Amino acid sequence: MTESRDWHSAPISSETVIDAHYKNTQNVRRFFRAQIGDHFKFDRPFMAWMKSHTGSTMRDAVNEWLRRESAK
Repeated sequence: MTESRDWHSAPISSETVIDAHYKNTQNVRRFFRAQIGDHFKFDRPFMAWMKSHTGSTMRDAVNEWLRRESAK
């Protein structure tokens, strides 16, 4: 059994893989704000995308958020 990542305090990089135990935490929000900017916000559809994309990287998540934002 693999140990799950501590999404509250473990370092997050663009290469971090979204696992089955993913949580929307302040640590994750800090990562997205550092990558995207202070205008980053979680919304329900994006949170659902995160939960359903186990195995994707945080880089994939940043790209998905940017894609959704540009489509608005």
